[in-house]
Amino acid sequence: MKMIRNAVGRMIPDEIDGKKLKPFMGAHEDHGGGSKVGPPIRAIVDYKDKLCSSLDEAIDACNIKNGMTVSFHHHLRDGDYLGNMLIEKFAERGLKDIVLAPSALFPVHEAMVKYIENGVISHIEGSMNGAVGRACSLGKMKKACVLRSHGGRYRAIQDGDLHIDAAFIAAPVADPHGNASGQLGPSACGVLGYSLADSLYADHVVVVTDNLVPFPNYPWTIRGGNVDYVCQVEKLGDPEKIVSGTTRITRSPARLLIAEYAARVVRDTGIMDEPNFSFQAGAGGTSLAFLKYIGAIMREKGVKADFVRGGSTKYMVDMLEEGLIKFIVDLQCFDIPAVESVSKNPRHIESDPFTSYNYHSKGNLVTRAKTAVLGATEVDLDFNVNVNTHSDGWLLHGIGGFADVSDSGCTIIAAPLLRGRVASIVDSVTTITSPGELTDVIVTERGIAVNPRREDLIESLKGSDLPLKSIEELRQIAVDLAGQAEKPEYEDRIVALIEYRDGTVIDTVKQLKV
Repeated sequence: MKMIRNAVGRMIPDEIDGKKLKPFMGAHEDHGGGSKVGPPIRAIVDYKDKLCSSLDEAIDACNIKNGMTVSFHHHLRDGDYLGNMLIEKFAERGLKDIVLAPSALFPVHEAMVKYIENGVISHIEGSMNGAVGRACSLGKMKKACVLRSHGGRYRAIQDGDLHIDAAFIAAPVADPHGNASGQLGPSACGVLGYSLADSLYADHVVVVTDNLVPFPNYPWTIRGGNVDYVCQVEKLGDPEKIVSGTTRITRSPARLLIAEYAARVVRDTGIMDEPNFSFQAGAGGTSLAFLKYIGAIMREKGVKADFVRGGSTKYMVDMLEEGLIKFIVDLQCFDIPAVESVSKNPRHIESDPFTSYNYHSKGNLVTRAKTAVLGATEVDLDFNVNVNTHSDGWLLHGIGGFADVSDSGCTIIAAPLLRGRVASIVDSVTTITSPGELTDVIVTERGIAVNPRREDLIESLKGSDLPLKSIEELRQIAVDLAGQAEKPEYEDRIVALIEYRDGTVIDTVKQLKV
């Protein structure tokens, strides 16, 4: 196998599984070019023909064969029923070597591991998590998996790198024409934008709903003109696991301190005082605490944010209703208040990966955000970030929007210095998800490191009472506390590719020796 050194120093195969690869060249070296793939067009004269009597009939109508690529989305999160239902039905038909292209997987999809082991599923192009990621690390997939960010997934479908034969879109509300959204019904998830690319470019598109309503269902995220078949099932998912009634701020003193430091970085660098101030924060306990602290600072200074990027939660919705932020631009709802808000408040805008993240577009919202606060499993001395594997080498997480959001004006990584007894600041990360050139500030409970590339931020923080340190000092503190972690041992086989958002390969994951 011919290997090529990419721009972050990782050795990448020239080719794998018969597919020619492009090595990562730098965060902004890809300037586009080419054109979008042509989605299929089939005229449907009798619109009543879209309604199928069952999921089985819809699957049969798609004429799925061995080796085809099938997709579904993850807005139903850990409450999703559809993904597992599909694989079980493929197994009943004796299908083999199905390529799964989900927008993400959750613990509920652990049931898929046995279908990986018995050959129903060949490999996964999209995202992995937990048990499915472990199966990949153990070499149980027939071919190398491909992990992509949310924006990278949209780009890959749009560019033709990822061809989907059949897309099954779980829709909490839909009409017989296929107009669908996530806003209403017993399985309501709020936003449904992660399935947009599938509806536009897949050969066959099936909308699956447990809430069929009369035409026209509006507003619609998925347009009926892109849908081949509609079928109704008894239940799409578990509402208690689709969204939670209470998403809580962390109670950990260390993580609360990290969140406070991150908010103060935004204040003391002057980012908050810039025109069109905007930011992104997630739904984890530390991110929610960041919202609490940044909100308090904004009230104190009389600042309003032009927009905030979601995943949305009650805390973000409260800031919207209070007037601290003018708009939420949202890709995912994490709790019930967020679901209710996106269906009622016109200033809570449903987005999608094309609008928010797609690198091969004429601009996306990421670069309009002044700052973003993100988590990580590891950061290294070159500010490279890992969110996919742990220091022990296990592949346990997808990329999500991380590599996309890292292109914000100021990317802040908020992470504890230690996770258990393992350092999160390391000499060289186990896997590179996002390059150090996009990482601006590392915030831990024991100090804050600014990337030397960002001389402007270093200058603006002179005189601040924040505990500023070099990345090397943070690394030494971590080593003094926890020692050097043992390096994992690998087999020679590459089991997964980590794609950067432009379609180049930034790193690989090898099979673990166990």
